Amino acid sequence: MTATTTPAANTTTPLSTRVDGYFAMWNETDPARRRDVIAATWAEDASYVDPLFAAEGYQALDALVAGVHEQFPGHRFRLTGDIDAHHDRARWDWALVGPDGGAPVAAGVDVATLAPDGRLRAVTGFFHQPATA
Repeated sequence: MTATTTPAANTTTPLSTRVDGYFAMWNETDPARRRDVIAATWAEDASYVDPLFAAEGYQALDALVAGVHEQFPGHRFRLTGDIDAHHDRARWDWALVGPDGGAPVAAGVDVATLAPDGRLRAVTGFFHQPATA
């Protein structure tokens, strides 16, 4: 099932807009703009966890993304498939590509829980082997 809205969330903002904000957060290099994106996209009790990182709250999310930019300068995260959703849950596949595009250096799937207003409450990331061209 592919969905762009979540029936259980009290929002008229399409889920795709929230996921776009999620990727905008990861790709934004300007700290002030990134913090604005985080506040618009994430609930106040936000949390993120994957096999390497964990963050709780806006400041920790901002610090996490800044660290990823330091480790992978010029790289960009992108959505690589449809967004699947039901109730207050969603998932999507992603890839991290280098400044020159090309084959992804990392890939995975993220699973999210949405807050009642439709913003992201919690995201759990899983890594898998990037597809080769």
